[in-house]
Amino acid sequence: MGGGSAVPRYSQIVGELRRRIEAGELAPGDRVPSTREITRQWGVAMATATKVLTELRREGVVHAVPGVGTVVTAVPTNPAAATPASTPAHSPAHAPASPVSRAARPARSAAPTRPGAPSDATAGGQTGLTLARIVRAAVLVADAEGLAAVSMRRVAAELGVATMSLYRHVTDKDDLLVRMMDAAIAERPLPTEPPPGWREALEVAARQLWGLFRIHPWLAPALSLTRPQLITSALAYSEWVLEALHARGLDDQTAFTAHLTLLNYIRGLAQNLETEREAEAQSGLDSEEWMDTQESAFQSTLDGGRYPGLARLAKSGYDLDLDGLFEFGLQRLLDGLAVLLGEGDTSGG
Repeated sequence: MGGGSAVPRYSQIVGELRRRIEAGELAPGDRVPSTREITRQWGVAMATATKVLTELRREGVVHAVPGVGTVVTAVPTNPAAATPASTPAHSPAHAPASPVSRAARPARSAAPTRPGAPSDATAGGQTGLTLARIVRAAVLVADAEGLAAVSMRRVAAELGVATMSLYRHVTDKDDLLVRMMDAAIAERPLPTEPPPGWREALEVAARQLWGLFRIHPWLAPALSLTRPQLITSALAYSEWVLEALHARGLDDQTAFTAHLTLLNYIRGLAQNLETEREAEAQSGLDSEEWMDTQESAFQSTLDGGRYPGLARLAKSGYDLDLDGLFEFGLQRLLDGLAVLLGEGDTSGG
């Protein structure tokens, strides 16, 4: 019969998306159409759309980022030189759920020192076990596998030293965690001079903090609002916001309350990054694939007519984007502060 030449529909869509990526229409880090968008654009079933993204992930062309969706993977210009560091900075959850690779381990003498961290050099000029190396190793483990994977024994194993040797530099795991958070936040110091407006100043701090949580998904769950840890590098963020609002006439109590409100909004949203990464590791499904498994049950509930608003939304589709959600919420919070400062009116008149 000779009829085996027909190209499956999913392969046609894979080819079209691959063409867009190769042509630069979809750049590294850009979102590719979600399963729901594929069903709408190409008129295929959800199973076919899922197969499209699965095939592109298998080829290594795209990868899933919790809270964003499926994005184009960056391809190094020299594949032979590829290392784990080539992973896009905005996709922390794409780190492998396996032990930190030897190439990424901080035991290398060329490993960079984080801003404000103590030097690796010993008194004799040799590279030995230092606080900086211990902290870097712990951060690498947390970035790759989550905070639960960090233990004194695990960090010692990454460094190739005895577990007890770490205790000459850190008191215990809690002490190590505080130092990890301090080092992570110090990676992105705030500008020397703030922008002139209070709103712009708060936007800078908020977006920079969100970016840190993106790079280090474990950081938001590790921070405590009710039992704040003494993290020196984080104090600069508090001072930045307080001074910006104080300059607009807010008293210290109100300014600090506004600061905590903004901080906890960002931190609360960012906690989804780590929980999604854990869920993906346990289930083997990213958020879109998991939602696909729930669609029939969800749709049967909506078919009863009790939730017309949600039914309309399910029909039109909604793609969750945590970055977009962050920006939307940030602007609404700042709108509210503008009213408090006498600069806005939410009455809609």
